Amino acid sequence: MERRVIVPLIVAFALVMQNLDSSALVTSLPLIAESLNEPPLRLHMAITGYMLAFATFLPLSGWLADRFGARLIFRIAMAIFTVASVLCGMSSTFEEMIFYRILQGLGGAMMVPVGRLILVRAVPKAELVSAMALMGMPTIIGPVVGPVLGGFVATVSSWRWIFWMNVPVGILGIILVTLFIEDVRETNVRPFDWKGFFLSGFGLAAALFGMDAVIAKNSLDPLSVTMFVSGILALILYVLHAKRVLHPILDLSLMKIPTFRCSVTGGTIFRIGIGANPFLLPLMLQEGFGYSPFQAGVVTCASAAGAFGMRTIAKRVLRKYGFRKVLIWNSLIACLLIAACGLFEPTTPQWVMMAVIFFGGVFRSLEFTALSAIAFADVESPQMSHATSFQQMAQRLSMSFGVAMSAFFLHQLSYDAAHVPVSAFQITFVLIGVISATSIWTFWRLSPDAGALLAGRGKVERGRTRAFRS
Repeated sequence: MERRVIVPLIVAFALVMQNLDSSALVTSLPLIAESLNEPPLRLHMAITGYMLAFATFLPLSGWLADRFGARLIFRIAMAIFTVASVLCGMSSTFEEMIFYRILQGLGGAMMVPVGRLILVRAVPKAELVSAMALMGMPTIIGPVVGPVLGGFVATVSSWRWIFWMNVPVGILGIILVTLFIEDVRETNVRPFDWKGFFLSGFGLAAALFGMDAVIAKNSLDPLSVTMFVSGILALILYVLHAKRVLHPILDLSLMKIPTFRCSVTGGTIFRIGIGANPFLLPLMLQEGFGYSPFQAGVVTCASAAGAFGMRTIAKRVLRKYGFRKVLIWNSLIACLLIAACGLFEPTTPQWVMMAVIFFGGVFRSLEFTALSAIAFADVESPQMSHATSFQQMAQRLSMSFGVAMSAFFLHQLSYDAAHVPVSAFQITFVLIGVISATSIWTFWRLSPDAGALLAGRGKVERGRTRAFRS
């Protein structure tokens, strides 16, 4: 089997495991909350805690891959994620669940970006879109199977098996990486920026945990506010620090590359809705409409089915229309479909909901492929590890913020965290869709030629100043 085929498929094992876990978890949040004697809305921290740990430790992944080899770090990361999955399934308290989810986030922080780094270094740029689409196709297994399987398992057995399903996937993935993936590493490894790692890690953790604490308590208590303000100050200090050092852990100079900047800024805003949707939808179906976890899983898996179909034709769409047109119009349609979920009522036929969710998956998948590819259009090989870490960090933070923002809206629109009215979900869907749609402004500024080589639209002058319209 050709390298451009086998590498994406093996890397996909890591993404299958992560997506299977995440998609199955959100479907079963109400049952997990009941088992741990917690309000369902408080369990949003099981999602944001994972994403926060992912974003905090993610800058470390690129340096570790360069220093010790991508193959070794990839295997260690998969092992950590697998062990943490077992521990999550053994949790008996809310605090244990959050701690082990954070440990999972540590594994995911190295597993997913290092896997992508292996891919972008192993595949020529002209074939990168096809390789990413190929890598993404098996990962649809998680979102397709996860909600249904997770809902079924939680309904007929125990939610704990949702986490334990990761074990065989993790073991098989480690074996395949050992057998088929070459040991990719940089010959000249930059010194590690420990001060930058502390400032960025503490800043992200304190700011987001402070925000989450305010949401969970629904009050501005002094400790939560102090934590949030401390995090923001640490992030400001990191920006000042990054301008002075030669090798910052988060290379902010990458934001000078227009195509990369577009992927990060526009993608961050767009993914707020993508992070919110999988949290809101199963919760609304179960808490608002009275669906069982299995019924909710059957309805929500339509999104992944739509995404799977789009990945087979993503490159042809980009070749025909170019990145700029696709990012603008596709983003608008995807955000409208998120907002359309706010029109669902308990009496809405399931096939109508599944149709909206299906097409939402179609357009979100195309946007993901375009955003992931355009990020690397003008990034040189020595910057790949930093660019991969930076992009993944921004992606996880935005999705975490989407979950936190959704929980905040639901708190404000509800009588209490244990009884959320249907109208609160409906208004929140509309608000999230509108917020995500503002990403169009960033995509509008792209040049029509941006990413032309990746899209297979012929060779164009690669000057970075051409990536944005003047």
